[in-house]
Amino acid sequence: MNVLEKIDTHPFYVEPFHVDFTGRIFMGILGNHLLNAAGNHSQKRGWGIGALNENHYTWVLSRLSIEMEEMPRQYEHAQVKTWVESVMKLFTNRNFAILRPDGTPYGYARSVWAMIDMETRKPCDLLSLYNGDILNYVVSPEENVCPIAGHGRFRFKDAQLVRTIDTYYSDVDINGHINSIKYIEHIMDLFPRERFEKQSIHRFEIAYKAESYMGDRLNFYVQPVDENETDVEVKKNESEVVCQAKICFR
Repeated sequence: MNVLEKIDTHPFYVEPFHVDFTGRIFMGILGNHLLNAAGNHSQKRGWGIGALNENHYTWVLSRLSIEMEEMPRQYEHAQVKTWVESVMKLFTNRNFAILRPDGTPYGYARSVWAMIDMETRKPCDLLSLYNGDILNYVVSPEENVCPIAGHGRFRFKDAQLVRTIDTYYSDVDINGHINSIKYIEHIMDLFPRERFEKQSIHRFEIAYKAESYMGDRLNFYVQPVDENETDVEVKKNESEVVCQAKICFR
Protein backbone atom coordinates (compact mmCIF):
# COMPACT_ATOMS: atom_id res chain seq x y z
CA MET A 1 0.00 0.00 0.00
CA ASN A 2 1.51 3.35 -1.01
CA VAL A 3 1.37 6.54 1.06
CA LEU A 4 -1.48 8.14 -0.90
CA GLU A 5 -3.70 5.11 -0.24
CA LYS A 6 -3.23 5.62 3.49
CA ILE A 7 -4.38 9.27 3.44
CA ASP A 8 -8.02 10.37 3.12
CA THR A 9 -9.54 13.70 2.08
CA HIS A 10 -12.80 14.99 3.57
CA PRO A 11 -14.22 18.03 1.69
CA PHE A 12 -16.57 20.47 3.40
CA TYR A 13 -18.39 23.72 2.73
CA VAL A 14 -18.64 26.51 5.31
CA GLU A 15 -22.37 27.07 5.77
CA PRO A 16 -23.65 30.46 7.04
CA PHE A 17 -24.92 28.82 10.24
CA HIS A 18 -21.46 27.37 10.95
CA VAL A 19 -19.72 30.74 11.37
CA ASP A 20 -19.52 33.27 14.17
CA PHE A 21 -20.30 36.99 13.93
CA THR A 22 -16.91 37.61 12.25
CA GLY A 23 -17.83 35.25 9.41
CA ARG A 24 -15.22 32.64 10.44
CA ILE A 25 -16.02 29.01 11.18
CA PHE A 26 -16.65 28.13 14.82
CA MET A 27 -13.80 26.14 16.39
CA GLY A 28 -16.32 23.50 17.44
CA ILE A 29 -17.60 23.09 13.88
CA LEU A 30 -14.04 22.77 12.60
CA GLY A 31 -13.43 20.16 15.28
CA ASN A 32 -16.47 18.23 14.05
CA HIS A 33 -15.03 18.20 10.52
CA LEU A 34 -11.78 16.80 11.88
CA LEU A 35 -13.60 14.06 13.76
CA ASN A 36 -15.75 13.25 10.72
CA ALA A 37 -12.61 12.93 8.60
CA ALA A 38 -11.07 10.62 11.20
CA GLY A 39 -14.23 8.52 11.33
CA ASN A 40 -14.46 8.19 7.54
CA HIS A 41 -10.78 7.28 7.30
CA SER A 42 -11.17 4.56 9.96
CA GLN A 43 -14.43 3.26 8.50
CA LYS A 44 -12.88 2.62 5.08
CA ARG A 45 -10.13 0.54 6.66
CA GLY A 46 -12.30 -1.61 8.92
CA TRP A 47 -11.61 0.38 12.08
CA GLY A 48 -14.79 2.46 12.14
CA ILE A 49 -17.16 2.83 15.08
CA GLY A 50 -19.81 0.60 13.50
CA ALA A 51 -17.52 -2.39 13.12
CA LEU A 52 -15.86 -1.86 16.48
CA ASN A 53 -19.15 -1.55 18.36
CA GLU A 54 -20.10 -5.06 17.27
CA ASN A 55 -17.16 -6.28 19.36
CA HIS A 56 -17.88 -3.81 22.19
CA TYR A 57 -15.01 -1.45 21.35
CA THR A 58 -15.06 2.25 20.56
CA TRP A 59 -12.64 5.10 19.89
CA VAL A 60 -12.25 7.95 22.38
CA LEU A 61 -10.37 11.19 21.77
CA SER A 62 -7.57 11.84 24.26
CA ARG A 63 -5.77 14.95 22.92
CA LEU A 64 -6.46 17.48 20.17
CA SER A 65 -4.27 20.41 19.11
CA ILE A 66 -5.38 22.70 16.29
CA GLU A 67 -3.13 25.45 14.92
CA MET A 68 -4.57 27.81 12.31
CA GLU A 69 -3.03 30.55 10.19
CA GLU A 70 -6.56 31.51 9.13
CA MET A 71 -10.01 30.13 9.88
CA PRO A 72 -12.16 29.20 6.86
CA ARG A 73 -14.85 31.78 6.16
CA GLN A 74 -18.51 31.66 5.22
CA TYR A 75 -19.19 30.13 1.78
CA GLU A 76 -15.63 28.87 1.37
CA HIS A 77 -14.86 25.34 0.28
CA ALA A 78 -12.21 23.48 2.24
CA GLN A 79 -10.94 19.97 2.82
CA VAL A 80 -9.42 17.96 5.64
CA LYS A 81 -6.67 15.49 4.92
CA THR A 82 -6.02 12.94 7.64
CA TRP A 83 -3.56 10.14 8.29
CA VAL A 84 -2.24 7.98 11.14
CA GLU A 85 1.27 9.01 12.15
CA SER A 86 2.04 6.32 14.72
CA VAL A 87 0.52 3.52 16.77
CA MET A 88 1.52 2.51 20.29
CA LYS A 89 0.06 -0.11 22.59
CA LEU A 90 -2.68 2.08 24.06
CA PHE A 91 -2.72 5.18 21.83
CA THR A 92 -2.56 6.18 18.19
CA ASN A 93 -1.50 9.56 16.83
CA ARG A 94 -3.57 10.99 13.97
CA ASN A 95 -2.76 14.18 12.05
CA PHE A 96 -4.83 16.55 9.94
CA ALA A 97 -4.22 19.23 7.32
CA ILE A 98 -7.01 21.79 6.79
CA LEU A 99 -6.62 22.94 3.19
CA ARG A 100 -8.07 25.29 0.59
CA PRO A 101 -9.17 23.80 -2.73
CA ASP A 102 -5.80 24.79 -4.23
CA GLY A 103 -3.99 22.79 -1.54
CA THR A 104 -2.64 25.72 0.49
CA PRO A 105 -3.12 25.28 4.24
CA TYR A 106 -5.48 27.05 6.57
CA GLY A 107 -3.77 25.10 9.32
CA TYR A 108 -3.00 21.70 10.82
CA ALA A 109 -4.03 19.55 13.76
CA ARG A 110 -2.69 16.68 15.83
CA SER A 111 -4.72 14.22 17.85
CA VAL A 112 -4.28 11.24 20.15
CA TRP A 113 -6.86 8.45 20.34
CA ALA A 114 -7.42 5.43 22.55
CA MET A 115 -9.68 2.47 21.98
CA ILE A 116 -11.68 1.34 25.00
CA ASP A 117 -13.77 -1.67 25.91
CA MET A 118 -17.34 -0.34 26.09
CA GLU A 119 -18.19 -2.54 29.06
CA THR A 120 -15.10 -2.03 31.25
CA ARG A 121 -14.25 1.49 29.90
CA LYS A 122 -10.59 0.38 29.98
CA PRO A 123 -8.08 0.97 27.13
CA CYS A 124 -7.41 -1.86 24.68
CA ASP A 125 -4.09 -3.08 23.27
CA LEU A 126 -4.12 -1.70 19.72
CA LEU A 127 -1.13 -3.80 18.66
CA SER A 128 -2.86 -7.07 19.47
CA LEU A 129 -6.34 -6.29 18.09
CA TYR A 130 -7.04 -7.79 14.66
CA ASN A 131 -3.45 -9.06 14.47
CA GLY A 132 -2.04 -5.54 14.49
CA ASP A 133 -3.77 -4.62 11.23
CA ILE A 134 -3.78 -0.93 12.21
CA LEU A 135 -0.02 -0.78 11.61
CA ASN A 136 -0.66 -1.20 7.88
CA TYR A 137 -2.05 2.36 7.72
CA VAL A 138 0.75 4.28 9.43
CA VAL A 139 2.26 7.21 7.49
CA SER A 140 5.58 8.25 9.02
CA PRO A 141 6.55 11.93 9.54
CA GLU A 142 9.12 11.48 6.79
CA GLU A 143 6.39 10.45 4.35
CA ASN A 144 3.89 13.21 5.21
CA VAL A 145 4.71 16.21 7.38
CA CYS A 146 2.51 17.84 10.03
CA PRO A 147 4.52 21.01 10.78
CA ILE A 148 2.90 22.14 14.04
CA ALA A 149 4.22 21.49 17.54
CA GLY A 150 3.08 18.49 19.51
CA HIS A 151 0.79 18.56 22.52
CA GLY A 152 1.90 20.70 25.45
CA ARG A 153 1.61 20.19 29.20
CA PHE A 154 -0.72 21.96 31.60
CA ARG A 155 0.20 23.39 35.00
CA PHE A 156 -2.55 24.93 37.08
CA LYS A 157 -1.68 26.92 40.20
CA ASP A 158 -4.18 29.72 40.71
CA ALA A 159 -7.02 29.08 38.26
CA GLN A 160 -10.24 30.89 39.16
CA LEU A 161 -13.73 29.44 38.93
CA VAL A 162 -15.61 31.53 36.36
CA ARG A 163 -18.62 29.45 35.32
CA THR A 164 -20.68 26.42 36.33
CA ILE A 165 -23.07 24.68 33.95
CA ASP A 166 -25.34 21.66 34.01
CA THR A 167 -25.25 19.04 31.25
CA TYR A 168 -28.26 17.91 29.26
CA TYR A 169 -29.48 15.65 26.46
CA SER A 170 -27.83 17.65 23.65
CA ASP A 171 -24.41 17.35 25.30
CA VAL A 172 -24.29 13.55 25.03
CA ASP A 173 -22.89 11.54 22.09
CA ILE A 174 -23.21 7.97 20.80
CA ASN A 175 -20.74 6.73 23.44
CA GLY A 176 -23.07 7.90 26.22
CA HIS A 177 -20.75 10.58 27.59
CA ILE A 178 -20.43 14.33 27.07
CA ASN A 179 -19.33 14.94 23.49
CA SER A 180 -15.71 16.04 23.12
CA ILE A 181 -16.70 18.96 20.87
CA LYS A 182 -19.19 20.23 23.47
CA TYR A 183 -16.31 20.96 25.82
CA ILE A 184 -14.67 23.06 23.08
CA GLU A 185 -17.89 25.03 22.57
CA HIS A 186 -18.35 25.64 26.29
CA ILE A 187 -14.71 26.74 26.65
CA MET A 188 -14.95 29.21 23.77
CA ASP A 189 -18.07 30.69 25.41
CA LEU A 190 -15.91 31.80 28.35
CA PHE A 191 -14.40 34.64 26.29
CA PRO A 192 -16.17 37.96 25.67
CA ARG A 193 -17.31 39.13 22.25
CA GLU A 194 -14.66 41.86 22.25
CA ARG A 195 -11.89 39.22 22.27
CA PHE A 196 -13.08 37.74 19.00
CA GLU A 197 -13.60 41.18 17.47
CA LYS A 198 -9.95 42.11 18.04
CA GLN A 199 -8.18 38.75 17.75
CA SER A 200 -8.45 35.35 16.10
CA ILE A 201 -7.64 31.93 17.52
CA HIS A 202 -4.17 30.77 16.51
CA ARG A 203 -3.92 27.56 18.53
CA PHE A 204 -6.31 25.50 20.58
CA GLU A 205 -5.22 22.50 22.66
CA ILE A 206 -7.38 20.20 24.74
CA ALA A 207 -6.58 17.12 26.80
CA TYR A 208 -9.41 14.83 27.90
CA LYS A 209 -8.80 13.32 31.33
CA ALA A 210 -12.06 11.61 32.33
CA GLU A 211 -15.58 11.04 31.09
CA SER A 212 -18.57 13.02 32.26
CA TYR A 213 -22.22 12.23 31.75
CA MET A 214 -25.60 13.87 31.42
CA GLY A 215 -26.53 15.39 34.75
CA ASP A 216 -22.95 16.10 35.80
CA ARG A 217 -22.25 19.71 36.75
CA LEU A 218 -19.19 21.17 35.01
CA ASN A 219 -17.04 23.84 36.64
CA PHE A 220 -14.75 25.98 34.46
CA TYR A 221 -11.53 27.38 35.95
CA VAL A 222 -9.53 30.00 34.02
CA GLN A 223 -5.82 30.78 34.38
CA PRO A 224 -4.43 33.58 32.18
CA VAL A 225 -0.85 32.92 31.04
CA ASP A 226 -0.26 36.21 29.22
CA GLU A 227 -2.29 38.70 27.19
CA ASN A 228 -2.72 36.20 24.33
CA GLU A 229 -2.81 32.84 26.09
CA THR A 230 -5.30 31.35 28.55
CA ASP A 231 -5.48 27.93 30.18
CA VAL A 232 -8.81 26.39 31.19
CA GLU A 233 -9.50 23.44 33.47
CA VAL A 234 -12.90 21.74 33.60
CA LYS A 235 -13.97 19.71 36.60
CA LYS A 236 -17.12 17.72 37.14
CA ASN A 237 -19.03 17.90 40.38
CA GLU A 238 -16.38 20.26 41.84
CA SER A 239 -13.60 17.70 42.13
CA GLU A 240 -12.60 15.43 39.22
CA VAL A 241 -10.76 16.98 36.26
CA VAL A 242 -12.40 16.01 32.98
CA CYS A 243 -10.36 18.14 30.55
CA GLN A 244 -7.74 20.88 30.30
CA ALA A 245 -7.31 23.35 27.45
CA LYS A 246 -5.03 26.10 26.17
CA ILE A 247 -6.28 28.87 23.88
CA CYS A 248 -3.80 31.14 22.09
CA PHE A 249 -5.10 34.29 20.38
CA ARG A 250 -3.33 36.71 18.08
